[in-house]
Amino acid sequence: MKVALDPTPFHHDHGLLDLPRVVADCGYEYLQLTPHRDFIPFFNHPRADDALVTAFGKACADAGVGIASVLPVLRWSSPDPDAREAAVRNWKRVIQITVDLGVNVINTEFSGRPEKAEESERAFFRSMEELLPIFEREGIDVRIDPHPDDFVEDGMEALRIIRGINSPNVGMVYVACHTFHMGANMSEIIRAAGDRLRLVHVADTMDHRRSHGLRYITNPPGSPARVHQHLKIGDGDIDWDEFFSGLAEIGFYDRPDTVMVSSVFAEDETAHEVSRYQLKTMSEYVTKYQN
Repeated sequence: MKVALDPTPFHHDHGLLDLPRVVADCGYEYLQLTPHRDFIPFFNHPRADDALVTAFGKACADAGVGIASVLPVLRWSSPDPDAREAAVRNWKRVIQITVDLGVNVINTEFSGRPEKAEESERAFFRSMEELLPIFEREGIDVRIDPHPDDFVEDGMEALRIIRGINSPNVGMVYVACHTFHMGANMSEIIRAAGDRLRLVHVADTMDHRRSHGLRYITNPPGSPARVHQHLKIGDGDIDWDEFFSGLAEIGFYDRPDTVMVSSVFAEDETAHEVSRYQLKTMSEYVTKYQN
């Protein structure tokens, strides 16, 4: 298992090429390359040319930091045909960048719309028809997160869709702080996913369903907003013993293809300290349950 840091909290205070050094200073050997305005932004075509890709790879090598995964977020499941077709074009450049960086893991989201779930699923499989042969040819392992406000949010249903793709190159991401939108059945999802679960994000969140749905009040009433946080371990309602013991049960820690990512976004002002705390706490839990 690789343990990586998502450097998103540092994007505003450090340039792209400084991020590997920051990750190393926080004690991590790997980073997750998340959307960045100078490299692969949200939803749009990558901004990186070959020279910048080479420069970023060199910055990682100089810092002694590997790239555990590349995380694009593109509208490949959009019910809008123009947006979907653009996303497929953007995906092809993302794949090339990933290959050029020497990385074989991409994790992403379904990126459809919950109010148009059926249309989004059709769009997703239409995109997969074109992209899956490229993933398989390039040896890219794609791992998908059922994100809140997507056409599939339930963890078990996401696993069914991933299984239906029928490719060993597609697996699942479990984001701990999405637990209460995924059905709150963490152990069931982890066990059912088994070897298809290849990447996890570690961050805490409050259970928005508590107090009979009135823990968070949005206006106007009936707003479709999805509420969750990316807090450090212990600041929310996630059962971390259930999470880490569940991963041990499926052999997650002993497999060379798995990645564990610290993804705390709520405390940028103390990001260095929080990142080190996350690494220490994750390591303690893994040690507790690995044997």
